[in-house]
Amino acid sequence: MADSKSPIYRGRLAPSPTGLLHMGHARTFWMAAQRAVQRGGELILRNEDLDAQRCHGAFVDAMIEDLKWLGIAWTEGPDRGGPFGPYSQSERRAHYLKAWKSLRERGLIYRCTCSRKDVAQAASAPNDVDDEPVYPGRCRPRVVVPAAAGLRPGGTAEAAVTTYPEHQPAGSNWRFRVPDGEEICFTDLHLGPQRMLAGRDFGDFIVWRRDDVPAYQLAIVVDDAAMGITEVVRGADLLKSTARQILLFRALGFTVPDYYHCDLVRDEAGVRLAKRHDALSIRKLRELGWTPEKVRAGSI
Repeated sequence: MADSKSPIYRGRLAPSPTGLLHMGHARTFWMAAQRAVQRGGELILRNEDLDAQRCHGAFVDAMIEDLKWLGIAWTEGPDRGGPFGPYSQSERRAHYLKAWKSLRERGLIYRCTCSRKDVAQAASAPNDVDDEPVYPGRCRPRVVVPAAAGLRPGGTAEAAVTTYPEHQPAGSNWRFRVPDGEEICFTDLHLGPQRMLAGRDFGDFIVWRRDDVPAYQLAIVVDDAAMGITEVVRGADLLKSTARQILLFRALGFTVPDYYHCDLVRDEAGVRLAKRHDALSIRKLRELGWTPEKVRAGSI
């Protein structure tokens, strides 16, 4: 984990402009802002707009306006600039491609042709509603082969024929091969010690999508490392993602940050808030006369 004695604390807000921010975002982002202030540190706003089909400029404008209305200030971001820009993921493709090439050259990722439906149907255990099913391994090569060897994943020296371009990831999903049976441990600064077993609690995961878009897991690891983030504050629904990301941090030779996972805000039925809860969006609550203090408290 990051050195807790480091003189420079760097936290981040990382919303995705696929909809309006809701009360759960407000509470998590306020916590991130407060932790940065308490440590005399810096807070970065990163626009996670990789999904071109779902992200919209109007939501970028709305999230910046809503965050400012909540009383949150940041030192770097797409609206302010800074030494680690650009601060919109759609402008950072070269960074992600460099990381993909590093993983591919060392045989740590492989092509996968399985659809989400294929994976869901093959899952051997009930799916965690806050997480993806464990990948059954249909496309996983038996032998990890570096790209430099000129082999198909799982191929042999006698059949070393490459029939697809390896210098670009487009056209297939690419999965990171997790070390089955390895226990991933970290101490969450809010929830305490966490232990997850690779291959059981989570499986091989996508780092690059078939539509030529870097996946969430890879993009945020690359960006958190490049931007010098020392602590990640986010919702508890991303605990398993932390285990995946720790593996990527290690594989890419990056320093692992500290983590603080906030309790989730739920609606009256006990369902975790999502952007589909338009009635609980910050924008709607503002229209109803809620104060920033009430929204930040996250009380429904």
